[in-house]
Amino acid sequence: MSDENVILLSGVKKTFRDFWLRPTVNAVQGLDLAVRRGEVFGLLGPNGSGKSTTIKMILGLIDPTEGKVEMFGVSPKSLAARARLGYLPELSYLHPFLTARETLMYYAGLCGLDRKESRKRTGQLLAMVKLEEVADRSVGGFSKGMARRVALASALVGRPELLILDEPTSGLDPVSTKEVKTLVKALAKNGMTILMTSHLLADAEDVCDRVMILNHGKAVAEGDVASLGESLEEFFLAKVGNADEFVLADFLS
Repeated sequence: MSDENVILLSGVKKTFRDFWLRPTVNAVQGLDLAVRRGEVFGLLGPNGSGKSTTIKMILGLIDPTEGKVEMFGVSPKSLAARARLGYLPELSYLHPFLTARETLMYYAGLCGLDRKESRKRTGQLLAMVKLEEVADRSVGGFSKGMARRVALASALVGRPELLILDEPTSGLDPVSTKEVKTLVKALAKNGMTILMTSHLLADAEDVCDRVMILNHGKAVAEGDVASLGESLEEFFLAKVGNADEFVLADFLS
């Protein structure tokens, strides 16, 4: 793991406003975050804690109200930064009439790969996510776990240096969850930098090197997974135990 920061947020705030520009939600409040090259960093917190807003600012989809966001030392909106990025959104929108192979070929074309390289890369990724036997089936007939693996492969077509995963195992059964986490660990072992959000503590304990816990837009804890106590769940409850009961119930479900 290198000391180089792939992602750097300094004093970042995000306030959403209504039509009359009146502040309505302080989604992120003074966040400092650094993700180093080669690590798996987990951004944890209950719904409404600011995880999705933070990810959108890192991706350059929305601008911070205050503070600075950098990816590879430049603005996340720059083409140079985005060319080194892979992103798996929480909800995967795949064309149901394309096969898994056609889906990956399509994304390879968007990444500027020629036909020969696209076929080679598609074959490698289908093998990586263990979908070779169903490569020529329409993804509309895939299970959620299979579709998630296609989406993950799509995020890897351009050989990104940084992979951002938004709730990568959300809604998956235990077998599919294990397969996705095994893939994430394999990618990290080969030097990829990974930032993932999750409300499932077991995911963070299994794959993350470091985590940050958010609550009401603020970082309430950050550190190595091993240093946060024997149980990350107990540590989380200690940090956000004053949250509303329904929020905790949703978080721990």
